[in-house]
Formats: sequence, C-alpha cells, structure tokens
Amino acid sequence: MQKGRIVWITGGGSGIGLAGGIELARAGAHVVISGRSRETLLSSEKKIKAVGSCEAISLDVSDQSEVAKAAAEIHKRHGRVDILINSAGINHPKRNFRNVSIDGWNQIVAINLSGMFYCVHAVLPAMRERKDGLIINVSSWAGRYASTLTGPGYNATKRAVVALTESINMEECAHGIRATSVLPG
Repeated sequence: MQKGRIVWITGGGSGIGLAGGIELARAGAHVVISGRSRETLLSSEKKIKAVGSCEAISLDVSDQSEVAKAAAEIHKRHGRVDILINSAGINHPKRNFRNVSIDGWNQIVAINLSGMFYCVHAVLPAMRERKDGLIINVSSWAGRYASTLTGPGYNATKRAVVALTESINMEECAHGIRATSVLPG
C-alpha cells in the first residue's frame, strides 16, 4: 500500500475494524476510526498509534447527518478519503422471527445497511473528483448463506451489503473507484 493514504474505518474501535486499522497504520496509512463508544475509540486509537498514525471520531453511522459531518471533518483535516472501510455492524440477541422486535430489526437495518450507504454516499463525490478510491464493505458469511443462527435482519442486511458493493463497482468503475466485500465467517 502507498504510504500516506487516508483510511476511514467505521466500527474501528473493535474487531475487524480495529485489526484492519492496526495493519493499515503499520503499512503507513493515516487511519481515522469511528464508532459509537468514545471510550472504546480512545483505547483503540492508542493501540493504533503504537504502530502508526491514527485519530478517532465519535459517530453513529445510523445518523446520516453525523456521517456527513464526520466525512466533512476528515476532508477538512486531510483533503480526502482514499479508502473507506465499512466495518460498523450489529446483531441482536433476540434476532429470530419468533423474538425480534420491530425496534431491533430497525436498528440492525439502520446500522448494517443504511449506515453503510450513508458513509459510501459521503465519500463518493470527492473520490469521483479525484478519479480514485477504494471501498471495503464488511459483510458476513451470512451475506451468502442465510442461517437461523444469525437471524433474518442480519442475513438480509449482510446480503444487501454484497449487492451494494456490486452496485458501486458497476456504477463507479468509470470514475476509478473500486469496491469489495469481505465475508468473514
């Protein structure tokens, strides 16, 4: 990877997002992590700073206006986002049709799908202008193979992540923008 790239990682305070942030910082990128828990972000920011360059921005990706503000702040500070990694995601303990609540369903969709769309939507104009950009969307094995273990909300949103990624590639390839889905399982 080219040193000095600006990487924005949603859900960067833990799990896949944090692991990616550490490795990208180690490779020479400046990493901006975002997530809902300020305390978790600050702890993760320290871990990433131990190997490279990092900053943290508190953000709930399900709030479109917060996403727009965060993207604008990153652009103001760094002039661009070279790589967006959409790693923010949730599931609920009560996730199956027999026990999922409407609020639970809405929260899964708001974070796993709408939040991802908001982040992509926020970075695309500048990526188009530069004719360059990479978007990495974290889906799940459940994005290809539905399971009762993961529940209908998670299955549906993670399958939609794959379709959203394919749509980015079909529409934005002419602008030098690439996208991929990662399906851990």
